[in-house]
Amino acid sequence: MTGRIFDIQRFSIHDGPGIRTTVFLKGCPLKCKWCHNPEGIDPKAQLSFMPEKCVACGECVKVCLEKALARNAKGKAVMDRGRCTDCGECPPVCDPKALEMVGRDVSVEDVLEVVLRDLDYYVASGGGMTLSGGEPTAQPEFAEALFRAAKSKGIHTVIETSGHTEWKVFERLMPVVDLFLYDYKETDPQLHEGFTGVRNDQILSNLRALHDAGARILLRCPMIPEFNARKEHLDGIAAIARQLPKLTGVELLPYHRLGKAKISRFGFLWRMPESVLPPDRAEVERWHSYLKSRGTPLI
Repeated sequence: MTGRIFDIQRFSIHDGPGIRTTVFLKGCPLKCKWCHNPEGIDPKAQLSFMPEKCVACGECVKVCLEKALARNAKGKAVMDRGRCTDCGECPPVCDPKALEMVGRDVSVEDVLEVVLRDLDYYVASGGGMTLSGGEPTAQPEFAEALFRAAKSKGIHTVIETSGHTEWKVFERLMPVVDLFLYDYKETDPQLHEGFTGVRNDQILSNLRALHDAGARILLRCPMIPEFNARKEHLDGIAAIARQLPKLTGVELLPYHRLGKAKISRFGFLWRMPESVLPPDRAEVERWHSYLKSRGTPLI
């Protein structure tokens, strides 16, 4: 059993309880305007280009059959993304790693070998393995196989999901997932579609079905100024929490700009408006206070 990932991050402390190893799977049906892992959207491997690392050797230009790479007046590489086919010919000749392919096929055994390196830390901290992305349910067989392998070693399992998948996928995953980190991005269906490319009907249906089936769920809510950081959405979060009393809790995830540099690395066309800034502590506290006043169980 193999699947496609774009990273494995050890010693994660924000992707579930304790110290964890987070495996990032390639492919996602959503295209959130604020995505901080945009390299996880496309299921295919993609070329990352960081021109600041270029040492002007010119080797990449020689091997680029599509003529997507050229040299500027200083001899450094420049890229025409419209011509690039992500063929992967240029990274092997780029010693400073200005060019790299992101996305690789791995087996369950490959992943488990990395995960097991930190088994003692999981035991001591109550941690384990988390599947993130991208969207792990976009590779359901691989995700299930990874979870089963981890559970066979007594490792706590977590999935971070948008919830946008067929219900039968969650039915298969429930027996091998200890905790669902479930994203709730926007209350209004039309705004949700505008922000992410899909409506939220299926996401909410799956959330309620998981809750009613007894799954352990932490509702995670990214809060993005100028997008969903509105009173109406906070009211929607509070309403969901009231309707689903067995939630582990609700966690707000304030917007950050760590994904901004990746936009240029991968040649994506969209940009977050420069006016969208991370909220300050006072703003986040106002959100917390508002939800607490409505009885929302915040984490």
